[in-house]
Amino acid sequence: MTQILFTNAQLLDPHAEELQDGVSVLVEAEQIREVSGRPIKAPSARVVDCQGRTLMPGLIDSHVHVMLSEVNLRLLEAVPLTMMTARAAALMKAMLDRGFTTVRDTGGADWGLRDSVAQGLLPGPRLFIAGRALGPTGGHSDARRRTDSDAGGGWRSLCHCCNALRFCLGVADGADALRGAVREQLRQGVDQVKIMVSGGVASPYDPLDSLQFSIAEIAAAVEEAHAFGRYVQAHAYTPEAITRAVSQGVRTIEHGNLIDEPAARLMKDKGAFLVANLVTYYAMRERAREFGMSAESLAKNELVIEGGLRSLEICKRAGVPVAYGTDLLGQLQGEQGREFLLRREVLSPIEIIRQATLVGAEVVRMGGRLGVVAPGAIADLLVVDGNPLSRLELLAGQGEHLSVIMQAGRFHKNTLAA
Repeated sequence: MTQILFTNAQLLDPHAEELQDGVSVLVEAEQIREVSGRPIKAPSARVVDCQGRTLMPGLIDSHVHVMLSEVNLRLLEAVPLTMMTARAAALMKAMLDRGFTTVRDTGGADWGLRDSVAQGLLPGPRLFIAGRALGPTGGHSDARRRTDSDAGGGWRSLCHCCNALRFCLGVADGADALRGAVREQLRQGVDQVKIMVSGGVASPYDPLDSLQFSIAEIAAAVEEAHAFGRYVQAHAYTPEAITRAVSQGVRTIEHGNLIDEPAARLMKDKGAFLVANLVTYYAMRERAREFGMSAESLAKNELVIEGGLRSLEICKRAGVPVAYGTDLLGQLQGEQGREFLLRREVLSPIEIIRQATLVGAEVVRMGGRLGVVAPGAIADLLVVDGNPLSRLELLAGQGEHLSVIMQAGRFHKNTLAA
C-alpha cells in the first residue's frame, strides 16, 4: 500500500491556537495513518520534506455554484448542457488549485458531475450536491421572464433538457407538489435539498424580503429529506424567513445577511448552521454591471451588503456555527479566497480557518473525516508557503502560495522535492 511521509512541517491544527513545530504526517492510501511530533519510521514511504512550511487540512467552501458560469444568469439560457459541463470542469479545477478540496454545490451540479470527480475523470473538489434548487412560482428559483406563459401549479422542472439555467432550477407550489419535487431530487442522488424561502439578489422579480414557501411547504420538504437520511438547506436573508425555515427543521441557512438576535438564538437552540458568504456581494458591486447584471439585482445587492459582517458578529455572540461560503457566479469565481480577507474585519484568522475546515466538515456531515489532520481522517492536505495565522492572504489567491495540494491521498500539486 502506497505511503507518503510529510516531514519537517509546522502543523496548523484548526483545534489549536498556534502552529506546532516539527510535525510528521504519514499518509497511507486515502487516509492519514499517523501524526507525530517525533520522527515517524516508514522506510518504504515516499518522503516530502516540508522544510518548515505549514501543513494544514484542505479547505471547504460550503456554498458554491460550479454550473453557474455567467454572472448574468440570463445568458445561460443560450448555453447547452454540454458547454455548461465543460465550463464547470474548468471552474472546479480552479477551485482545487486554490486549495479547496471539498465544496458543497447549492444548486446546479448533479450526480454525474459529482461522480465524475470522485472517479477521477475530472479534477476538482469533492462535491456535495443539491441538484435543482426548488422554489415557488415567482420566487428565486423561477427562471421565467415575465413574458413567458408557462403557467400551472404542481412541480415543474422548467424544461430541464433545453438550457443551462433551467437545468439548475425547479418550481413547486403546494406541500404535495413540493414533496414530489423533493423526492425527485432524492431519487437523483442529492446530498442535501435546497429550497428558497426568501427573495434573492440575482432574481429580478422577487422582493428581497418576500417570504417564499409556506410553513406547510417547508415542513413537507424537511420531512421528506429526513425520511431519506438527508437534510434541507434554505436560501434566506431576513429574520422572518430564517425563523420560518429553522422552526420547521431546516438545518442550514444560506446567506442570512439580515439576521437578528432572536433568529440567531433560535438557530442556536435548533442546532442550525449559518453558511455566510460576503465576497459575492462585494464582487458584484464592483464588477457585475460589466457582465450585464440588471439594475434591479444590483439595487438588491446593496440592501444586503452591509449586513454581511454584522451577521457574523450576531451569530458569534449567539454561538451559531458559521461556515465558509462564497456563492460567486461565473466570471467572479476567481475571488473565492478573498472571503478570508473580508471576514477578518470581525473574526481572527484561526476563527475563519475553522469555518473553512471544522465547521465545513460538520455542514457536509463529515466531521472528524474532513477538515482535520488526524489519524483516520481523509488525507486532504495543503502545504502553505508561510503561516496563514499571521498572513491570511496566503490562502486568498489562486494557489500560488500552496506548494502541495493533496486530495484523498493523491497529489494534485507538489512542487517540493521528494
